[in-house]
Amino acid sequence: MSELNIRPAVADDAGLILHFIRELAIYEKAESSVQTDEAGIRASLFGAGAKAQALVCERDGQAIGYAVYFHNYSTWLGRNGIYLEDLYVSPEHRGCGAGKALLQHIARLAVAQGCGRFEWSVLDWNTPAIDFYRAAGALPQDEWTVYRLQGDALQRFAEG
Repeated sequence: MSELNIRPAVADDAGLILHFIRELAIYEKAESSVQTDEAGIRASLFGAGAKAQALVCERDGQAIGYAVYFHNYSTWLGRNGIYLEDLYVSPEHRGCGAGKALLQHIARLAVAQGCGRFEWSVLDWNTPAIDFYRAAGALPQDEWTVYRLQGDALQRFAEG
């Protein structure tokens, strides 16, 4: 039986995390959307004032996946929550429990920190992920639609 280990990512994992981000982007048919590089990952996840945290999942000492999360806030609950930005396991290692272990690790952090929610988004066509999340007991929030300002649209709106 293979042993899974989940550990906090460190700055020297920036290249590994970028590798996983690119694999995830390819899976999500959005490879050209990855605009960062190793220095950007190092600065944003491990630099002074970093707001997000990352985990690395290893199987028998080999890195096979990662997760990135950050704290958010619910005014209705009056409590912090955790938002899962990325959860990814390399295709050849899926089915060994790594995704569930990463998700449970973050759920335990949320409970230990008194968070009121643990939430994330999933692409509507990603049936394997949807099935995985439903099996964990997560429910879709169908009444909500995500909106986003980015790039030039964000710049134009900010400038008024």
